[in-house]
Amino acid sequence: MKPRRILFYLTVIVLLLAVYSGWMLFGPTVKVPPSGFFYIHTGSSYGQVQDSLRKYNVFGAGFWFDPVARYVGYDHDVRPGRYRIARGMSTIDLVRMLRSGRQAPVNLVITKLRTREDLARKIGDDFETDSAAASRFLNSNDSLSSFGVDTNTVLTIVIPDTYTYLWNTPVSAILKKLAAGRNRFWDETRRQEAEALQLTPDQVYILASIVEEETNRNEDKGKIASVYLNRLNRHMKLAADPTIKFAMKDFALKRIYYKYLSYPSPYNTYLHEGLPPGPINTPSIRTLDAVLQEPRTDYLFFVARPNSGGLSDFSSSFREHEQFAKAYRDALDSAAAQKR
Repeated sequence: MKPRRILFYLTVIVLLLAVYSGWMLFGPTVKVPPSGFFYIHTGSSYGQVQDSLRKYNVFGAGFWFDPVARYVGYDHDVRPGRYRIARGMSTIDLVRMLRSGRQAPVNLVITKLRTREDLARKIGDDFETDSAAASRFLNSNDSLSSFGVDTNTVLTIVIPDTYTYLWNTPVSAILKKLAAGRNRFWDETRRQEAEALQLTPDQVYILASIVEEETNRNEDKGKIASVYLNRLNRHMKLAADPTIKFAMKDFALKRIYYKYLSYPSPYNTYLHEGLPPGPINTPSIRTLDAVLQEPRTDYLFFVARPNSGGLSDFSSSFREHEQFAKAYRDALDSAAAQKR
């Protein structure tokens, strides 16, 4: 074969290899895993990262990942986190993202939680920390003391909202941001409103958690708050049915029978005067403000109004309340009879 022909073929081969290498390095060869994300746990080695990439079939050009990663020093600088694998990503893009530690943020969306165990599960679902570790933290007064709360009041630092973190954020840092959100919420205006009610912010939160359970009708929240505030001011027991559900940890109860009222718990407001030792859920901002801005009334009682879509009847005297309560009980009995 003539030298020129040999040179031609060699040139073609080199060009083809160059095109192939360029495609493997810069082409859209990275495959998107089912979740759309790639997770690297704290303490993972470079070899473990490679194994995970193979396990989830992320790179179609695995041969090329290693030399590029070693060239930029990633093999000695693995950074844990949650990384979004985008469609069309190249091997170079993948290495750069992992090398820089450019994580996809995690949105912790908090609406209504009832217990610290609920919060622990949510943290375990959304973050590297598992729910058991989160639960241990939330059940330790020593861990919580820096936030000014204890195991009863820990949920008072949670103002329902969306909070953005990195996936490998530790529990202490998660709570630190929640506490910062609480401090922003309790601005000077709201603190003055709480003081006017002769309540601390935590006490407002606890009362709001009871109101949150009592109704989903915003027009009634302030009036229900006024009932409980009037009882507090008269040193009456709150006698709030939702605290029975919380004490019994039976949130499916539809009707509170007399036999439940003696259930032994500091959260049972039929047994103990004053507010319970902590909130029974994370009330919405709207409910918190409804308590702070409650209308001054002389109401001492309320009961659900039959066939009203969740509204309540309010009264200042027990006699009037009994009439409303009888109508409600009769409606429940009638509905139960129809089901039978």
